[in-house]
Amino acid sequence: MAAPLTRIVQEDGRIRLWAGVVDDTGKTYILRVVTLEDGETVHNAFFDRNYREAE
Repeated sequence: MAAPLTRIVQEDGRIRLWAGVVDDTGKTYILRVVTLEDGETVHNAFFDRNYREAE
């Protein structure tokens, strides 16, 4: 959460963050974390197979 690939604030104040996570084999997965308005309390987290970096 300290250095996300992308950070978006939703209309309801929640914050969406995406970060790369590397597994034991070296493959990178994208993790999406949604926090509450305080930016610290995690509301939800899951691997996002549909993530595409903005161009």
